[in-house]
Amino acid sequence: MDAAESESVKAIEEEAYSWLRSHLCGYLRFDGERIPLKIAPLPDGGFVAPVMVAMLMAADTVLELPDDGEQDLHLMVSLEKFDERSDAQGRADRWRTYHGSPPDVNWARIVIDACKFRGYFIDGEVFLRPNPLASKEGAICRTINATLQDTLRGAIRVQWATDAINQTLVGVDPWGFDVRREHDIVRLRLGAGVTVDDEPSALSGLASLATP
Repeated sequence: MDAAESESVKAIEEEAYSWLRSHLCGYLRFDGERIPLKIAPLPDGGFVAPVMVAMLMAADTVLELPDDGEQDLHLMVSLEKFDERSDAQGRADRWRTYHGSPPDVNWARIVIDACKFRGYFIDGEVFLRPNPLASKEGAICRTINATLQDTLRGAIRVQWATDAINQTLVGVDPWGFDVRREHDIVRLRLGAGVTVDDEPSALSGLASLATP
């Protein structure tokens, strides 16, 4: 693979990861069934979701985000069951922060094995990106939710051309912000060359997104 091909592959991998983070609601296909599923990102780079017992028992599971079109993301995934009562990582609560009350009582960590995206096959390791801001994330979210609601609303208006109602910042990482609105989650993507590594850079990064 020459330099140009390598750069092209890297670009499609970045686009696929960005697409994943921007579409946390989709469908899980298993054993001839296709059921709506919402996922939430974990600090270690994995994802979590409430699942049906039948999903856990299925041999093959494919997560479609947000749908099954040719331009959508098709993830071959493995589901690792865990017990919320003995889970010290609070993964179920993480999902609730993003989506509210779960439709099922069984929980699983979602491991991405491989992916098909717009004609490309991508290794699952591309999507395993731990969040280096995990220890600071809660404080950053609290600061922005308490003091920068207008900026948050403005950023949503600029990137999504919609107005937000009851918006709450629920996640932040070096590549963007996750905002919970009344009925969905929207992703605010940082521009090229802009990253977040602490609270000041998060505040300035969000401010830059609110500027048309």
